Amino acid sequence: MNAGDNYEIYKDAAKSPKERASDLLSKMTLREKVGQLNQRLYGFSIYDYSPDFSLTDEFKEEVEKWGGLGTLYGLYRADPWSGKTEENGITPKKSMEAYNEVQRYVIEHSRLGIPALMSTECPHGHQALGGGILPVNAAAAASFDEKLLEDAYEACGKQLSDGHVDFALMSMLDVMRDPRWGRCEECYSEDPVLSARMARAATKGMKKSGTGVVAKHFCAQGEGTGGVNASAARIGERELREIHLPPTKAAVDAGCDGIMAAYNEIDGVYCHGNPHLLSDILRDEMGFKGVVMADGFAIDSLDKVTSGNTESGALALKSGVNISLWDYGFTKLEEAVSRGIITEKDIDDAVFPVLLLKFERGLFEKPYMTKNMGREADYGIDKLSLKMAEESVVLLKNQNNILPVREAKKIAVMGENADSGYALMGDYTPPRDESKMVSVLSGIREEYAGSKVKYFSFDDYEDKQALADEIKGYDFLLFVTGGSSSRYGGAEFDKNGAALTTSGVMECGEGMDRSSLEVGKDEAAFINSYIKGKTPVITVCVAGRPYVITDIAAASDGLLYAFYPGPFGGPAIAEIIKGVISPTGRMPASLPKEEGQIPCYYNFKSSYDGMKYCNLQQGTDYTFGMGLMYSDIEYKNVSFEKTGALTPEIFENAQNSEDSGRLQNSVIAIKMSVKNPGDMEAVAVPQIYLKRHGGGVTARVLELKNFDRCFLKAGEEKEISLELKLKDFAFYNYEMKLSTKAKDYEILVMDQGELKAKTTILPEE
Repeated sequence: MNAGDNYEIYKDAAKSPKERASDLLSKMTLREKVGQLNQRLYGFSIYDYSPDFSLTDEFKEEVEKWGGLGTLYGLYRADPWSGKTEENGITPKKSMEAYNEVQRYVIEHSRLGIPALMSTECPHGHQALGGGILPVNAAAAASFDEKLLEDAYEACGKQLSDGHVDFALMSMLDVMRDPRWGRCEECYSEDPVLSARMARAATKGMKKSGTGVVAKHFCAQGEGTGGVNASAARIGERELREIHLPPTKAAVDAGCDGIMAAYNEIDGVYCHGNPHLLSDILRDEMGFKGVVMADGFAIDSLDKVTSGNTESGALALKSGVNISLWDYGFTKLEEAVSRGIITEKDIDDAVFPVLLLKFERGLFEKPYMTKNMGREADYGIDKLSLKMAEESVVLLKNQNNILPVREAKKIAVMGENADSGYALMGDYTPPRDESKMVSVLSGIREEYAGSKVKYFSFDDYEDKQALADEIKGYDFLLFVTGGSSSRYGGAEFDKNGAALTTSGVMECGEGMDRSSLEVGKDEAAFINSYIKGKTPVITVCVAGRPYVITDIAAASDGLLYAFYPGPFGGPAIAEIIKGVISPTGRMPASLPKEEGQIPCYYNFKSSYDGMKYCNLQQGTDYTFGMGLMYSDIEYKNVSFEKTGALTPEIFENAQNSEDSGRLQNSVIAIKMSVKNPGDMEAVAVPQIYLKRHGGGVTARVLELKNFDRCFLKAGEEKEISLELKLKDFAFYNYEMKLSTKAKDYEILVMDQGELKAKTTILPEE
């Protein structure tokens, strides 16, 4: 571009994004700057089809008010809350027309021609008509397969990229610490290392597609009091750093563009008003350069700790929030400037990263779509979703090798989740054609074609003996229990889209926190009284959280646990039951024996006897890392080879310090041979744990530090090598500095909940 009278630096594509953003910022009014920080609209409510696409007055008034639009949320969103279906929503075939009309209106009604960013929900795929849907996060982590998750999100990202989506709002930062919390399904695990590795993989996959990532929620939302959503996280700095920060650091290192703050407060300070969290830790320590987005109406929640809504908006801004979501607090930022609560410089500091992203994403050069967004199968998301489902199912019990059942003439199926496709999908799921989601019952009928497969409703039989008589003579009873996060059975919603407590069949998901977690108790009593010893019972627990399955597990001969496996969960479960494939999943979380045993995560502190009660056997029946297969894995020749020094030191926590580099030094290489002696494929998932002794502050009884996933054909043997770095031995001491000044460390190699080898290492003086 040649310089001239009309030359504008921000319009010159040859200039750097920083130069262009600085120039644009210098030309903007205070009102226009504030407008770029606001994300006020429900995107799914700004249009109508009657029958042609048209924009609502609400949308036009919002653009007029701010002289443009910063970010638009959920243009493509479709679900019972939004009310959008194939009849009145934006289908893939309508996506280009709809998106371009929205973006064109924004640009043409912006004095400086600034395009809008688009954000959309993608907690386990695209929550849109025709959107690709994956198993939920807990299921993804059960596979321990980072590469598959990365590939799946790259495919999902390509669909979003074709839809010109700038921000995929992706759940990945919450760690599952209380199964009463309804959003457990959005967590990868109860373990911070597994959670962080999966968060990194998801971020990398999405970024490879060209779609930006807003990772949520920051921070410690999984630590809520009593498992209640958005409640207080009553933890200190050490617990925050040991458990809840690692997934965020992984997402930041993988290049996420945004971080969404969490609803909760930590030790009395709301995350949205916490500069220590959003500035000191996120930006200064972790080196995050992107934008911080608010959760829905969360800024307005700060009214509880401020003198009013204007002060709440100012507090969030000064704490580090860049983009709002539906709240009123950020609409008051001009008033906050005029009252001297904040300065225009504060506004500039907040808006610059927003403008920078718009230039980095090329929105000024290519603001419009040139083709329609495709559907799920166009990107291969369906095949990857099925593969994830197959790898995620965990076999917890296989008495007398009841599984696999390769042949069966008559199969009885029972349980309200058996014939529901939506029951396998999880929360944040768009409307889906029945032909594009396969229930467990349908999967069994397809896999056992030619066999008699009959569904029995447990509640339809007052006389349970009559039900037992009907089941008599069947080869096995398949009982499908668990819960459902389906919004498609009469759910009602709050203003932020969370389900209310009286929501039809929905009993898990956002807003569905539960004090009772037991499932299958009545059916277990029926089985024990009428079926046990007569007809084999195979139970599948479909779940969005860890349930109490003690009774039904004892009553069952075979037991599978399936965190919502997605639209193709039915075929995956059926293939495993028949033995077409072997179950290879490992538990990403522990299951409590009773509700009173909560919390029951495996990595509790060594300062007390965890899960010890006078009326219960200590520990859990099914703990993190467990999972049976149809072939056992032999671990042989496990060796621990020193690769570097473990010195007793104190390290600084600052990002990019010399110590940070040294913490990456290798200390131990763990090498082993793994062999599959069976006649079916299997997967070795060697997990390297540490037990620290000494150090001045309490350690955890066990801490996962590294793992691998190795597929083995029947009879195959492979070599595996894993390492532990200096950072893996470091812990936060009394002064909250990283230290390796411990008495000693035990290194344990485990898989399927069993110890394979161990050694002890001492810091070198």
